[in-house]
Amino acid sequence: METILLLINTEADGSLAKPAFEALGAAKALRAGLPEAKLAVGLVGQTVQSGADQIGACGADAFLGVAGADFASPRYASDAAAAEALVKAAQATLIIAPATARWNRVLPGVAQRLGGRADTHVTGLSAASGAITINRWYYRQRMEASLQRTHRPWFILLDPGSQSAWQGAAATASVRILPVTLSEACQRTTVVGVRELAADAQTIRPDADLLLVAGAGWTKKQADGQTHVKEAEELILGCLKLARASLGSSKSLVDLGGEGQAVLSFLTHLNQIGQTGSTPRHPKGLATCCHGEEPHTVGWRFINERRAISLDPNCGWARGKADVLYVADAFAVLARLNQLLAAAS
Repeated sequence: METILLLINTEADGSLAKPAFEALGAAKALRAGLPEAKLAVGLVGQTVQSGADQIGACGADAFLGVAGADFASPRYASDAAAAEALVKAAQATLIIAPATARWNRVLPGVAQRLGGRADTHVTGLSAASGAITINRWYYRQRMEASLQRTHRPWFILLDPGSQSAWQGAAATASVRILPVTLSEACQRTTVVGVRELAADAQTIRPDADLLLVAGAGWTKKQADGQTHVKEAEELILGCLKLARASLGSSKSLVDLGGEGQAVLSFLTHLNQIGQTGSTPRHPKGLATCCHGEEPHTVGWRFINERRAISLDPNCGWARGKADVLYVADAFAVLARLNQLLAAAS
C-alpha cells in the first residue's frame, strides 16, 4: 500500500501558490488510481494553517506542518530538515511536490538522506494496475520518456503548468505541527531582503496568458536599409505592458550581444526558449521575427495556441509549426496591436 505525501510551501502571506494546487490535483489523481493508497499533505512556511484551510476539503487523510520564522524563506538546510521530518512522520513512500526553484534544489538531497530516489521536471503522472508511471522530456525537450520505479521512497517533482490545478472549497483543516529544531550550522544562511524588478520592467511572467517571442529579425536591417532597434524595444515593451505578456527569445537573438551587434537591452539568457532554453507553458504564444525552424520551436510543444508573424510565407512556421501564420511586417503588426490594446484598456 502506498502512502502519498504532497509536499508544498506557503507564501509570505500564508497562502498557497498555483503550483501547489497543480501538485495537489496530480496527487489526488494518483491516489484514485492506487487502491487503498493514503494521502497526506505536508506544509512548510512561517504559518501553514491558512494554506491548509485553502485545501481543507481536498480529502487528505492527514495534514502535517512545519512552521516558524526559520522556515519562512527558502534555505537548503531548513527546507531539507522540514521535508525530512514530514516524510518520516507520514511514513511516505511517494512524495509529490511542485518542481519550483525551492523544491528542485532541496528534494534530491533529501532523497539521498532517506535512501530514496528523485525525479525532477516530471510532466506526466499516472497509475494503472498498481504501477506508477511518470513522463518527462530529455535531450533538450526532444525525447519523451516513460519511467517506473519500484524503489521507495520516490520523490516526484512536477513541472508547474503541466498539471490541472485542484479546485475545491476551503475548509478548516486539522494540522499537526511537527517540532523541527535547527542547529546553529543550519541557520548560517539568512535572507536579509528581497530585491524585485519594477512591475513594468518584469519580462518573465510564468502565469501570463500570452508568450511573446522575439527573434533576431527585430535587430536586422528593415525595408529602408536601416536597423530600428530602439523602435523594436518600444514596441515589444509596449505589448508586454499592455497585454501583461511574458517575453521569450530565440537563442540567436540572445547571443547577438556577445558578437558586438545591436541587441534588445532588456533581454537575457533567462528569456531564451527552444532547444537550448526553457520550455514555457502558456495558453497562447506569438512568435515575431523567428524563422520557425526546429531549434526555435522545440520549446513550444506545451503552448496550446501558436501564432507567428513572418515576411517569409515559406518559413518553418508555415510548415505545420504554427496554428496561424501572419505574412506581414512585425513592426507594423505590433504597432497596430498596441493601439488596439491601449484602446481596449
